[in-house]
Amino acid sequence: MLTAAAVVTGLGSSGALVAAAFAVLEAGGDGGDVGLVAAARTAPLVLFLLIGGAVADRLPRHRVMVAANALNCVSQALFAVLVLTGEARLWQMALLSALGGTGQAFFAPAAEGMLLSSVTGEQAAKAFAYFRMGMQGAQIGGAALGGALIAAVGPGWVLAIDAAAFAVAGALRAFLDVSHIRERVAGTGMLHDMREGWREVASRRWLWSIVVQFSVVNAVIGAADAVYGPLVAEDHLGGARSWGMALAAFGAGTVLGGLLMTRWKPRRLLLAGTLCVFPFALPSAALAVPLPLSLLIVVMFVSGASIEVFGVSWMTALHQEIPEEKLSRVSAYDWFGSVSMMPVATALAGPAETAVGRTTALWGCAALTVALTAAVLTVPEVRRLTRRSPAPAAAGGPVDGREADAAGVPAGETGR
Repeated sequence: MLTAAAVVTGLGSSGALVAAAFAVLEAGGDGGDVGLVAAARTAPLVLFLLIGGAVADRLPRHRVMVAANALNCVSQALFAVLVLTGEARLWQMALLSALGGTGQAFFAPAAEGMLLSSVTGEQAAKAFAYFRMGMQGAQIGGAALGGALIAAVGPGWVLAIDAAAFAVAGALRAFLDVSHIRERVAGTGMLHDMREGWREVASRRWLWSIVVQFSVVNAVIGAADAVYGPLVAEDHLGGARSWGMALAAFGAGTVLGGLLMTRWKPRRLLLAGTLCVFPFALPSAALAVPLPLSLLIVVMFVSGASIEVFGVSWMTALHQEIPEEKLSRVSAYDWFGSVSMMPVATALAGPAETAVGRTTALWGCAALTVALTAAVLTVPEVRRLTRRSPAPAAAGGPVDGREADAAGVPAGETGR
């Protein structure tokens, strides 16, 4: 049911992200306005993520997810009504996007903690791959359908579909079976819990170095996708339908990457994953040229496949190294680092286009991605962290390999 809820949400959300950009353009906005609305969604996500992680490690995670889905449902429904009635104003779209980001701030750490705590043993990586395949597969259909619907009936209906998807997903998550997850004991306070999460992150150089890497990579790639992608599509590729096809190709690539990771178990998890981040720079370069739609689709497909290898490897490393009762807090710091620069990047995307031109800005996105990925490979723990086989469990003991931490094996040193 966890996967089914993710699929339903992905179907609606992937199309809605495209719809929000085109809703701004339809209302008379420009690239700067698109960037501001995107930034309005990301700013509260950054602001509330650490609180969301602490809450998800104190309360039942599935209940936090349901509450977040309800908020997202309401905000997207109101967004849809405004767009469909032709009454949408920039400040209203920014405010509703901010409410959606607030919901995501509480949802993301709870969801990742829920997923990581739901699987054990050697099948964990395969379970992560299948889950991500379901989620990414939904994005293929959602992006393609969203682009087609935007072209046919406008962005408002796509936003309405997303609101309905959040309602269905929240209902599914309300009935999750959580009997297999042990109860957690809350810490002495919210700040104490947040400090504990920070210590888990700061003590692992492989973890914080990759989080720092993606704080910039996600920001520049997010700006390219949210702001420059729709603009390039509008000017050179035929509009929303073409950009939806490109995003669908990226989603199809992630499915291929997920299939690969159900079979391939690289011994050096983060080395293999980080090497596969380099192709993530290709879509920005393709938009900078810009390549024709057929070649852009190929580039997006390859990029999606490669980044999925990183995604599964990263989740496997977290599952292996982080204690279960701290998963949501560590996930919150991971998310915080990964999205903290996105409001700045998306807000500055329009001014950067004016200052240096869209082409130069896109080449800059690609160059930063390559440079930071190369820098992370200089960290020894990233190159050396090694997949562990689960140790034989004592009766009633853990079976997922995290017992190595309790046995005196420092999490960041397992690859030495």
